[in-house]
Parts: sequence; structure tokens; C-alpha cells
Amino acid sequence: MRTIILVTLVLFQVCFVKGQTSLKEINLKNGAYNVGFKHYTMIDSTRLYRIEQDFNNQYINRPIPISIWYPAEIKNSTTKHLTVLDYLEILKEEEEWENLPTEFLLDWFPYLWNTPKNNAHLSEKVSAFSDTDFLDGKFPVIVYAASYQNSSIENFALFEYLASNGFVVISSPSRGTDSRWLEGATTKEMETQSRDVEFLLKEIHKYKSIDFNRIALMGFSFSGQSNAITVMKNNNISALVSLDGAERYDYPVLEKSPYFDLDRLNIPYIHFAQKEIPEEVLVSDKIPAELNYKYQLYDSLKYSNAYSYKFNDLSHSYFSTFGVLFANRDKRQDKSDAEIMASYKLLSQHTLQFLNATLKNEENAKAFIENSPDKNGFPENLLTKKMKKSLESEFDYKDFFDIALNQNYQNLIPLYQKTIKEHPKLQLKEWMLNKKGQRLSLNLSKMEQSVNVFLLGLHIYPKSANLYDSLALAYFYNQDFENAIINYKKSLELDSENQNAIDTLKKLEE
Repeated sequence: MRTIILVTLVLFQVCFVKGQTSLKEINLKNGAYNVGFKHYTMIDSTRLYRIEQDFNNQYINRPIPISIWYPAEIKNSTTKHLTVLDYLEILKEEEEWENLPTEFLLDWFPYLWNTPKNNAHLSEKVSAFSDTDFLDGKFPVIVYAASYQNSSIENFALFEYLASNGFVVISSPSRGTDSRWLEGATTKEMETQSRDVEFLLKEIHKYKSIDFNRIALMGFSFSGQSNAITVMKNNNISALVSLDGAERYDYPVLEKSPYFDLDRLNIPYIHFAQKEIPEEVLVSDKIPAELNYKYQLYDSLKYSNAYSYKFNDLSHSYFSTFGVLFANRDKRQDKSDAEIMASYKLLSQHTLQFLNATLKNEENAKAFIENSPDKNGFPENLLTKKMKKSLESEFDYKDFFDIALNQNYQNLIPLYQKTIKEHPKLQLKEWMLNKKGQRLSLNLSKMEQSVNVFLLGLHIYPKSANLYDSLALAYFYNQDFENAIINYKKSLELDSENQNAIDTLKKLEE
């Protein structure tokens, strides 16, 4: 019953009043980059899938439609902008109605609504250009998971905005385990979407313009749960963005996952929530009142810097471009079109600031996400915010050497391998390891420990002539002349002008 209530809340709200919006009136000002767009389909041969509309029992390998937006190089002056209709052609394909005539489009998919205003959207130009080249450089990437049974292009205006500001965005549709349709907001379907996200995490390695050390996950509605689980399974993700994600509304589905581990959600996390649901809607739609205030995941986080915003002019549907442009309005709670568009723009800007802070380390963006909304110039009637800091300060080199000291500098390479998986941002600098080893080597009773530190340094920096030189000197102090000679020679192979190694080798070989 709870699942049915959730789906009713976030997907199938009763709507009455027709909307009037446009991309121009949303008024998202693009950044410095032109935006390229590609769409193609890959196959996941590890899973089976059935085309629902074929009405048979035939299974195929699971198709994964992929949409990708990126900073682009426009070489041809005749290259044209895409239109909203071009995106909806992708929607037809992902809904498995690729041969549907365009004139039936708005009638066929009821969530698009066939109105004169919605028809007018089809010819609107978008920011993206089709199939242009990637711009040279390395750009952070956002892997996006779509909302319940929705399309890879559901938030195209936000994706274009992020790409124009120096991000790559890659997305796939939300599909059920065995066919296009999900069986409900279940743990099984959450795990299926998590596997689709992991497929995209592998797909990004095909692109030389993506910086694989700067990855964020983002999703809307149901996908908030699958993204949380994906973070708990992967340690190479740097930030998590939730657009009114269902991890807030249906926490028990999250807890049932075999991968559920709150301590593994230890990266910056931001959740943008819908406005408070009015009493009239709670009662008439039989929605639990606690959904307005209960947020168990946020309250339970210990090791993440977490941010929670409430957008007071946005109902759930309007956290996507599709919702803003095409969804009918619910006169019981929805704000005006102008207010909805203004808040969607505000949502996009806050998303960009968070990603600039966490993936690009921009100081102005870091200050922005730490500020209260009023300090950033936004009144409380638009949005409210709460935040919490990680209970654990970021693990750094001092913490590592505390552990190393406690185990008497033994087994340092296995310790480092284990630690870097748990704390991927840990950095042990070459000079730091060299000085630590040298300090230990001056104490004859700590000679073994100094050698272990230098060996760790060479595990991390195998081409460091300086570390080989210091290791050789430690062996020399310990009168292990054979190993001293070996390591001085290795130092000279990397730096033939190392005069200290040349002079000391000459003495040792005499």
C-alpha cells in the first residue's frame, strides 16, 4: 500500500489547469561552451529483456538507450540547433513506439497532453547541436538516472545548461527488470536501475574528454533510491544530487537492498525537495502527512556533508523539463507558470553551484552552498535550507600515519591499498614520504621502519629517483651495502645526473 501511495504522489497526481510555459521564459543563461548531443543504444548482454508491445515471450539482450550532452566543438557553421521535437523522437524510441507518426505524439503519450500550448513546444529550438565533436579537454561527468519509467531526455534543459558550463551529462531511461514497465517502486526495480547506472559508469570510459576522477550521480524521483545504492556499491563517485528523490519518501525500500550501508554514503549529498503538500491534497489523495516532514536518510547520515533544500513553488512534477513544459497543473496546490519556471531556473542554478563546488573545487561555489539562501539573495518564500556536516573530518595523511605508527610501520603497502579504497581522496605526497622515511632512518633502531616507508613511497611513485636514493642511503646506514648499490643504480637509471648516487656508488664499488 505504501508503494502505491508513493507512486500516486510522485507520478500520477490529478491535474486540472493547463500550463503555459516555454524554454525562452525559463531563461536559463548558458555558460561558455557550445553543447553537443548524441543518442545511441548499447546492449547489456548479461541481462534479458522483452519488448512489451510485441506481445510474445521472446527475450533479447537488454538494450540501454544512451543520451549524452557535452562541451562541443562546432566546426560547421551550418550546424543547426535541435528542437524539442527531436528530443521527443528519442522519447518515442525509448517508449518502444519508434514508428509512431509525429502527428499522434501528444495524443499517444498521455503525460504530454495534446494542447495548443504543448504543440507549440515541439518547434522550440533547444541549445544542443546534434553529433558534433567533443571539445578537447577533460570535463567532469554527471551520470543521470531518470524518474519512474521515464526517458533519458526528461531533464534536457538542465542537461544542456550543465554541459554549457563545462560538464558532460550521460543518461538512460528508467526501465523495468524484464520489460519497459516497472512492477512498482520495489527494491528489485531499484536494483535494476542501479545496474543501469553502473552500465553508464562503464560507458563513460569510452570518452577521452571525461575526467574519471570527477564523477557525480544525479536523479529525479524514484532514481534517488537507486543512486543512493549505487554510491554505496562504488567508491569512485564524488558527489550525489537528488531532485526530489524517493529516498526521502520510501526509505524502507532502500533499507531492503543487500548493498545498503549508510557508512558508505560518505560523499557530499544534496537533496532538493518539493513544496509542502497542502492538507486538502493529503486528505483527498490519502497521502501520509509525514511525507511533508520526515526524512530518515538525511537524519541518519553520519559521514556526508549533506544539504537539504525545499523549493516552495515547485510540486514534484516540476523537477524535470518535461514537467515544466508539458504537465497539466493541479489547481489545488500548483503555483503559476511564471513561479514554476522561475523556481526550475533556481533549481538548475543551485545544482550547478553544488557541482562546481564538489567536482571543480571552485571557491565561490563552495561559499554559495555553505551560505543560507538569504545570504545568497533568495528570500525564504522561494526556498529554505538545512545542512549538516560530516561527523568525521576528512581522512588525510596524518590519520594514515597514525595508523602506520600504531602498527609500527609494518605492512604499509596493504594498509595503503585498503585505506585508499575507503578514502579515495587520500593523498600521500612523494616529498612527504621521503621526509618521513629520512627522519626514521636517522634513528638506527627504526631502520626497518624507514625502509618500509620508502618501499611504500616507491609503490605509489615507482619512477622517483629521489626515493630510490633515500632508500639506498637507509640501506647504507644499516651497512646493507648490497641493497644500497642496487638502489643507487636504480636512482641513476631514472636520474643520470644524481651526483650523490654517482659518488657513493664509486666508494661502495671500490
